[in-house]
Amino acid sequence: MKEPAFTFQNLNPDTILDALWETGIRVESGLTALNSYENRVYQFSDEDKKRYVVKFYRPQRWTQQQIEEEHQFTAELWADEVPVAAPLNLQGRTLHQCNGYWYTVFPSMGGRQYETDNYDHLEWVGRFLGRIHQTGRKKTFTVRPTFGLEEYITEPLRILEASALIPTRLKENLLTSVRLIGTTLQKCWHTQWQPLRLHGDCHPGNILWRDGPMFVDLDDARNGPAVQDLWMLVNGDLQEQRIQWDILLEAYGEFSDFDTHELTLIEPLRAMRMVYYLAWVVRRWEDPAFPASFPWMTDEDFWRRQIAIFNEQAKLLQEPPLQLLSAFQG
Repeated sequence: MKEPAFTFQNLNPDTILDALWETGIRVESGLTALNSYENRVYQFSDEDKKRYVVKFYRPQRWTQQQIEEEHQFTAELWADEVPVAAPLNLQGRTLHQCNGYWYTVFPSMGGRQYETDNYDHLEWVGRFLGRIHQTGRKKTFTVRPTFGLEEYITEPLRILEASALIPTRLKENLLTSVRLIGTTLQKCWHTQWQPLRLHGDCHPGNILWRDGPMFVDLDDARNGPAVQDLWMLVNGDLQEQRIQWDILLEAYGEFSDFDTHELTLIEPLRAMRMVYYLAWVVRRWEDPAFPASFPWMTDEDFWRRQIAIFNEQAKLLQEPPLQLLSAFQG
């Protein structure tokens, strides 16, 4: 599957300044590029020294309706006093278009890094995830996708099969390991969960700390199981994970109920993310930002390690997912 030609080549400073001018913002500072691969994000100050962030969405990834649905969810969260980075309503709308690019302006959100080993931080995050899901359960997305194997395994496999980036001598081994994950997931992935609107990519890098958590970047928001917004915050050996899950779920439970049977989805979701992420980088390889940021993708050793990682994950998927679950049902 060939990705459309690189789509940000016409996004230059003049286009960005013109776009912001159309929203009524006059840029006084320079444009500072922020770390974002999928989209293009810049920080700047206006003539009143107010700081903003403008985000230009990658063309052909989301439709206008899908972006607007994300913005509506963010607005609901903000109205429910959940600390999220919400797009600004400028000239009566949050989504704008200039020269074919959809873009959104946010207030600049300063903050320090969320501390992954800080149990107080984890407890705070658990409470606010409960509140995010409390809002998310009011209805589901209608045009945004729902977590499933087609998007996270089947389509990525097609991308990897068509890729010339994978070394020829290792390609079949890699594809075999991905197919094994897919076959195993067909047996262990289940949909006995209540879909709700999720943040979708709630890893520590998408949480700022400002006297409490601030959730940013809902670009991957979609329907799915509640555990998807929780599992990436837990790490360490099994005993450490049990402690973290205990803290996280107790805090979460102050605002939302959690079905502990969803804990059986942790390793399937991890496997889906691993395959999806690799295919995502391969898919975007014609974007110059990707070879520059992932130079190791051209080394055979990287692909050997990837095969080993996938094979190990396939083994984990075949093991009974009961150890962690039993800790909360015993």
